[in-house]
Amino acid sequence: MTRRTRRPAAGDEGPGPVRRRFGQNFLHDPGILDRIVRAIDPQPDDRMLEIGPGRGALTVPLLDRLQKLDAVEIDRDLAAALRSHFPPERLTLHTGDALELDLAALSETPPAGWRVVGNLPYNISTPLLFHLLGQSEHIRDMHFLLQREVVERITAEPGSKRYGRLSVMVAARARATELLGVPPGAFHPPPKVHSAVVRIVPDAEPRVPAARLPAFAALVNRAFSNRRKTLRRGLAGLLEAADIEAAGLDPGQRPETVDVAGFDALARQIPESAGAE
Repeated sequence: MTRRTRRPAAGDEGPGPVRRRFGQNFLHDPGILDRIVRAIDPQPDDRMLEIGPGRGALTVPLLDRLQKLDAVEIDRDLAAALRSHFPPERLTLHTGDALELDLAALSETPPAGWRVVGNLPYNISTPLLFHLLGQSEHIRDMHFLLQREVVERITAEPGSKRYGRLSVMVAARARATELLGVPPGAFHPPPKVHSAVVRIVPDAEPRVPAARLPAFAALVNRAFSNRRKTLRRGLAGLLEAADIEAAGLDPGQRPETVDVAGFDALARQIPESAGAE
């Protein structure tokens, strides 16, 4: 049984002021917080990393279940308040930008991998997700509270309206599932959009090998920058119609109908000299 951390009383918004410069919207609804923690299901011995703990709303219920927790906070005022609120043997706080986070240098990678959680600022959610997926060998799973539209794009299937570059690049390395929706009123200040919690579990063996990922990413980016065009037109100059057919696809298809395996087959057709384009 882990030692419980003091839970803020009703009306206590926790440590630290609201700092809009980092795009912070602080989750405060106890019912939503409970549902998120139950979905994550932390176990006492898990090594968990919270990104952007803010004023500690999620930190407290996580530490109710964990022996210890690591966290990364960019706001120095909030970091100072968190250090005064939580004992160092329970909360190891790293002050800095999560976009520069090096999991291998953070501390010794847990044998089962880090469990990463966070209420991510909307303005950095996609680049931060790509940054973490680039270190997926150190990660067991990720649970993030994001703008709902972003979650819908992450979890979209081929042929759907939301399916695009983000869907493909996540699916190339992980499996993603939407867990629950979160209304604006659950935050302070309330955002103008709805949010959702997504679970992302990196594949033990990524569907696209690391060596081919640059060519794969370049091709997916090119395809979806011209998503209303057919593969023949959108990939002109990179692949010929014969190359697309050799990948087992119809040059007349649109990119939103192509799954990860299809894009990987296309990437295999790119000459090595053009792969990093």
